[in-house]
Amino acid sequence: MIEAKAKNELPACPVETTLTLIGDKWKVLILRDLMPGTKRFGELKKSVGNVSQKVLTAQLRAMEENGLVNRKVYAEVPPRVEYSLTELGKSLKPILDSMWAWGEAYKAKQ
Repeated sequence: MIEAKAKNELPACPVETTLTLIGDKWKVLILRDLMPGTKRFGELKKSVGNVSQKVLTAQLRAMEENGLVNRKVYAEVPPRVEYSLTELGKSLKPILDSMWAWGEAYKAKQ
């Protein structure tokens, strides 16, 4: 897992910077599942797939530190936590759309 980095520690290459922030399989799937809107932790765990609670928590924390995800905690019993994309996170939509289109084209050729 890549931890949050200060701006001056990011790679010089823009592609490498993007991969540093979202290059993990789980992060891309989290982005995909939060694009339509806010989800609670349990909903996100189900939609992302076969990810452990520990890994999902770690990925969400890293994405929050990097400004891609908002985490909102409600003072209720039991506690309710919701995740949503920040404007920065939403700005990754064209990248995910391109990955979708490429994946569809690749599958069609197989």
